[in-house]
Amino acid sequence: MNYDIIIVGSGISGAVIAQSYAEKLNKKVLIIEKRDHIGGNCYDFYDDAGILVSKYGAHLFHTNYEKVWKYVHKFSDFSKYEHKVLAKVDGKLVPVPVNITTVNMLLGTNIKDEKEMDKWLLENQIKNDDPKNGQEAALSRVGKVLYEKIFKNYTKKQWDKYPEELDASVLNRIPVRNNFDGRYFSDKYQGQPKEGYTKLFEKMLSHSNITVRLNTDFFDIRDTLNSYERLFYTGPIDQFFDFKHSVKDKLEYRSIRFEFETYDKKHFQKNSVINYPNEEKFTRIVEYKYFTGQTSPKTTISKEYSVDYLPGVNDPYYPVPNPKNNEIFTKYQNEARQLEKNCIHFVGRLANYKYFNMDEAFKNALDLFYSLNPEVDKS
Repeated sequence: MNYDIIIVGSGISGAVIAQSYAEKLNKKVLIIEKRDHIGGNCYDFYDDAGILVSKYGAHLFHTNYEKVWKYVHKFSDFSKYEHKVLAKVDGKLVPVPVNITTVNMLLGTNIKDEKEMDKWLLENQIKNDDPKNGQEAALSRVGKVLYEKIFKNYTKKQWDKYPEELDASVLNRIPVRNNFDGRYFSDKYQGQPKEGYTKLFEKMLSHSNITVRLNTDFFDIRDTLNSYERLFYTGPIDQFFDFKHSVKDKLEYRSIRFEFETYDKKHFQKNSVINYPNEEKFTRIVEYKYFTGQTSPKTTISKEYSVDYLPGVNDPYYPVPNPKNNEIFTKYQNEARQLEKNCIHFVGRLANYKYFNMDEAFKNALDLFYSLNPEVDKS
């Protein structure tokens, strides 16, 4: 069969592009997926204990984009879930993001309201309107003591780099609250798909015009793909160009190793996610039952270890933003832009070497589709 649209990867970006072309323009779409499942890193499944777990770590949906919220609801109902994170610091479980409770527990203060918290922040933040790296960004948000206790070593474990070795954008993502709000996200819309993310993706890709080829490596068959209107690539951008600009210094990504454990108890820990900034080799423990509200006499957790990405050995998760990597990426980006005239497009976190939240990935793919097809009704 001839296909109009070729898509490499069946994660958020690939699925959105596929669904949009199939439904809106009646195009024949082929998705090439090297894994044995759809959904990319969002893939979840029921383990032997009957617990719905995410193979590639926790995924929490939150957004302020009403159009994205409406879009995902085409494919799944969502349960209400507002994510909260605790961190084990000085033997205590404290809220992250930093809020009044965090400061009181760790520093022995007795802050009572927003006015007092604003005063504390003013006295402790090291103001910097133009931070040059992650350390300066973190110090400008939480001050030296909380930076040392919560963020410095966690960043090193997560990225294998201290904050001063990373772009300011990495630590600028740290939210800080001047109240008692313990939610990790403050977005207007928050929730989890009631039947899991895999079911959501199955519905997205259920159109009769969409064909998915699993266990197929694009690079093994790319030379046979010579008849299509457009090709969308969602994998690592350097791999597409055969690592030509990475002979001396490779474009870095971080990967994650997961250790799953099941216990004969209702819950393993008191919260869905507990971070370990200073103790333990793992970065955090995730307990999946909290996300779904499942009732079971058993529970499953995963311990997450941040590791280097090794092509052919593990999977890339996070681009590593710093000046060296940004310089290498710019070379690939310039080549990618040249290919747009040949109707080859790069979309998603790995192809754009940029961290996207889930909702941003949905929005980015939708925006790309409509920019290429401005005549299509956006409703």
